[in-house]
Amino acid sequence: MSIGNSPEDDRPSIGRALQQARIAAGLTVEEVSSSTRVRIPIVHAIEEDDFSRCGGDVYARGHIRNIARAVGIDPEPLVERYDGDHGGRPAPTPAAPLFEAERIRSEPRRPNWTAAMVAAIVAVVGFVGFTLFNGGDDKPSNTAQVAEGSTPDKTAAKPTIKPADPKPVPSESAIAAAPRDKVTVKLGASQGKSWISVKDHNGRLLFDGLLLEGESKTFQDKERIDLVLGNAGAIELFVNGKKLQDRFEPGQVERLTYTKGDPEAG
Repeated sequence: MSIGNSPEDDRPSIGRALQQARIAAGLTVEEVSSSTRVRIPIVHAIEEDDFSRCGGDVYARGHIRNIARAVGIDPEPLVERYDGDHGGRPAPTPAAPLFEAERIRSEPRRPNWTAAMVAAIVAVVGFVGFTLFNGGDDKPSNTAQVAEGSTPDKTAAKPTIKPADPKPVPSESAIAAAPRDKVTVKLGASQGKSWISVKDHNGRLLFDGLLLEGESKTFQDKERIDLVLGNAGAIELFVNGKKLQDRFEPGQVERLTYTKGDPEAG
């Protein structure tokens, strides 16, 4: 009995299969990138079986499916091979553990000194306005003149004193303005879910996981925030209180760094 390789061992690798199908379809890497919105360097890396630039297993599977459809082959066998080569399809991560660390960090909450100061200022302004309106004399002056020789009518109504209108309380956005001595980054998943990774200036991991559509998270550091956005096109980004213009594409992986002051993409 001869011992030989199984048919599965003779199959080309995932990247080789995609490359052969692309060449057979007469497509260039640029054309595949344009139709799938997968960046050109990532298409080249996948054809070389390098999935490290995909941003994780979730995005690697998505890129394999998109490229396979673009070059006209069935993506499912390739995805199954990828799962077999990388430990199988991971079980869904429960939502609670992902956010447990942040809930612990947020307790106890700091007192809102800004709101307390605003309330105190409004009270002082109202009291000063009331005092100035009444004048400095202890005895109230009658505004109605009494004819000479007549007796003043003690039942006459005293003039109505209208207190000064209190100043309007600043809006919540003014109270919650980002501090200038720190860098503040807010991420909102407005166009779908996205995998994100966030680190502080010491390289300490603040968050790593999925941000579901409709969710948002805020991060703060005294010097620098480093971001990796998986599906960058789904993210709405606010840095130091300023909303940045949407310039990312769906499925695009971005690595960004922000510091204090006027935000600039890293």
